Amino acid sequence: MPKGYEHDTFAALEKREWATPEVARSYAQVFAKAADMVVPYLVEAVGAQSGMRALDLCCGHGNVSAGLIKAGAKVTGLDFSPAMLEMARATVPEAYFVEGDAMALEFADGSFDAVTIGFGMPHVPDPPKVLAEARRVLRPGGRLAFSVWCGPEVDTALGYVFAAIGQHGHRDISLPPGPGANDFADPTIAFPVLEKAKFTDCRQSTVASRWQVSDPGAPYDFFLEGTARGGALLRPQPSANAVAIRAAVESRVLEKHGSGPVWDVPIPAVVTVATAV
Repeated sequence: MPKGYEHDTFAALEKREWATPEVARSYAQVFAKAADMVVPYLVEAVGAQSGMRALDLCCGHGNVSAGLIKAGAKVTGLDFSPAMLEMARATVPEAYFVEGDAMALEFADGSFDAVTIGFGMPHVPDPPKVLAEARRVLRPGGRLAFSVWCGPEVDTALGYVFAAIGQHGHRDISLPPGPGANDFADPTIAFPVLEKAKFTDCRQSTVASRWQVSDPGAPYDFFLEGTARGGALLRPQPSANAVAIRAAVESRVLEKHGSGPVWDVPIPAVVTVATAV
């Protein structure tokens, strides 16, 4: 019988998966090629400039921190994954990185001029608490910007992979209850939470991020090797189910994006921006 995660908690699964060096490295080296395309939009959204005090929450391997540093900001990055922080410190030595909990920040009120969260919202058990903490550590007038992958209602590799899991995955493999992976891409969810946390001027835009691949099944590999939720569903699959899932992803890419030999596979993101009251 395949091992599922029904006896795990969402928080435990996320911390364990992202603490795994192989998962962290795969995300940074491959999956994040799409996330990197979103970095300039986050940096611009918070108005990063010389001398600005910026907090990069859920900083991962430091790609957003690097963009903020390039713009001249003084950057503190925070993440719960030691494996991610090790890469961030090596890649962005100009920033200060600390292991911590985005839902319980150990920073004083009004410590920062800007807060960024690059795809971290789906990985915390209580996203509203993260936004409340972001507001607390921001000065009035400071800006928050966060990114979330679009959900399967649009054309996205995320939809290809999770639809294939739903169709061909073993029925006994499941995830523990947790926030929806794409909830905060939806303004009807995100904006009321932001307003309750004392943000105003909430806006969203979509970034046409994508992967360029030479294998139409590559999105399956990216989720298998370099994500927490996707990997937790894919890694325990029996061989026959895994083969069927990958074949379904490959078929979808060929159907939607032609016969190759190179494919631009969309995985668009929503960037949400708000100002602290």
